[in-house]
Amino acid sequence: MELRKDPITRSWVVTGDDVAPPVPDEGPCRFCADSPIASKVVFSAAAAGQAGWTARAVVHPAPIYHVEGDPGRRGDGLYDRMRSVGAHEVLVENAHHDRQLWQATDAEIDAFLRVAAERIRDLKRDSRIKYVSVYKDFGAGAGQEFAHPSSQLAASMFIPRRVLYELRSAREYFQSKERCVFCDILQQEERSATRVIEGRGDYLSLCPYAPRVPYELWILPRNHEASFERTALRPTPMSDLAAILRRTLQRLRTISEQFHLVLHTSPNNLHPSTSLGYWKTLDDDYHWHIEILPLIPSKARPYTLKDVYYSPVSPETAARQLREARIDG
Repeated sequence: MELRKDPITRSWVVTGDDVAPPVPDEGPCRFCADSPIASKVVFSAAAAGQAGWTARAVVHPAPIYHVEGDPGRRGDGLYDRMRSVGAHEVLVENAHHDRQLWQATDAEIDAFLRVAAERIRDLKRDSRIKYVSVYKDFGAGAGQEFAHPSSQLAASMFIPRRVLYELRSAREYFQSKERCVFCDILQQEERSATRVIEGRGDYLSLCPYAPRVPYELWILPRNHEASFERTALRPTPMSDLAAILRRTLQRLRTISEQFHLVLHTSPNNLHPSTSLGYWKTLDDDYHWHIEILPLIPSKARPYTLKDVYYSPVSPETAARQLREARIDG
């Protein structure tokens, strides 16, 4: 497999004919604590007062990216290509096979978030890595790969296009107003309260003003911080973030059991680009957050119409329904 860049959209794609066969998700679970199948463990964490590991990171059994080697970026006429160097890991959210994030304790979720943060911090020490993505695909329609509660991590030598859009917009907003656009969104949403679902300590969950899909959700820290790992690796537990993530997913599952969850954090500013300008004010203009995009099978009409997003449920209605949803607490 290799990476190729589209010169029109400037997005990178992974392509090639040497595709690894899918990992069989039958027989003994490779991610359970007592599994007979050995995984290459990269990092583990335990919840307070719990024996053994609670969450851990393991090398993906069929990785798209590989740590070894040089990317060998080169031209192919007007095109760019390089080897798929990076890292691809499975973040095992819980040692228990039947305890998803919305079923876990806040201490268990805290351990998982700290594993994700430790892996991001460690991978950013590698000067080849430009961005570290953490994401969860749940449900057959979302492309869920493993039955065991898990997310995935991909460290790449490029910044995903969606994040690039955010970085450029945040920088331009900061240059114009000398304020973080995400902080301004938070302030306005809290004042209006029509799209806010829940506030919990330093965190807020809301439906964005212009959703890409019905019932799209964001979770943001109220305090400005560009880097998720700096927030997550502070000495105090992330009980508020754990609780609001758990409760938000419980609310979402009253609408849909399938979703994509993506953590948006700052790119690798330990090794900033010398040519791209959005690193200069990154700590001031960017704001980490979590985006959750549910899949709603009953909404049969395509969500995108010639690259214009279509959401047949307004964010105000979505937020009201999600606020009123009955959850476990």
